Amino acid sequence: MSTTVAPTPRWALRIAGITRRSPTLAIGATILLVFALVAILAPWIAPFDPIQAQPRNVLAPPGGAHPFGTDGNGMDVLSRVIAGAGWAFGIAIPAVLVGLLAGVPLGLYTGYRGGWPDEIMMRGFDALRVFPSIILALAVVAAAGPSLLNVVLVIGFLDSPVFARVVRAEVIALRGSTFVESAVAAGNPTWRILFVHILPNAIQGAMAQTAVRAAWAVRISATLAFLGVGIQPPTPEWGAMIRQGAEYLVTGQWWVGVFPGIALILMVLGLNMLGDGMQDMLDPRRKAATR
Repeated sequence: MSTTVAPTPRWALRIAGITRRSPTLAIGATILLVFALVAILAPWIAPFDPIQAQPRNVLAPPGGAHPFGTDGNGMDVLSRVIAGAGWAFGIAIPAVLVGLLAGVPLGLYTGYRGGWPDEIMMRGFDALRVFPSIILALAVVAAAGPSLLNVVLVIGFLDSPVFARVVRAEVIALRGSTFVESAVAAGNPTWRILFVHILPNAIQGAMAQTAVRAAWAVRISATLAFLGVGIQPPTPEWGAMIRQGAEYLVTGQWWVGVFPGIALILMVLGLNMLGDGMQDMLDPRRKAATR
């Protein structure tokens, strides 16, 4: 009696192919998938309310009902680490979108136009590079106020030059191409040439940068919170939790800061690995160099 083996689904073959071509991308995507599931399921899997203080359980060590212990306010550290995943995504994704929306059109236009607009943009970016990004972020957020919106906007606009430079370089390489000259000869307006003909061919480099820049956004937002000018307690943000935990390291309550620190490291690692894998997959020059 013969048995019929069901064919492997196409999506599974596609995932297997990507894993073979870029194990780094697969590992990074797996780490992020775990964090995404944790963020989505946080209301159901967190054992306690992440901002509920329990005065009788202040600085309880890991174990029992509190596997990660409690902090100086008696809040469950595990619940706060779980909730912190949602805040990390809630900062990184909008910040990257702001950077893309601000940087891509700027790089697209100045790269195609050239001349004084391009020169002004490049000199402005050079001036920004003189100051460390964290110093600029500290100054702007401290002046505007430590709200989630301000943190996202500041990180996004500080990140926009990266996307603008990448797109500008691609546009400069493409603007002399035959298909662009044909579009110009056909009488297409500039906006159509930019967004219909050039952008689809110039956006890959910027998209390959999104995961890496999301990792940078997570680090900067955590740094701002650690320094006291970002998201403020009792919000379960990992940087703010690490700041609180640093106060207790010297007295032996290591769990308050260590567990959110591990979560932060793993998410940044996953984003960087995903970004590196995306660059290998989308950039033909890197792909050829790694063969």
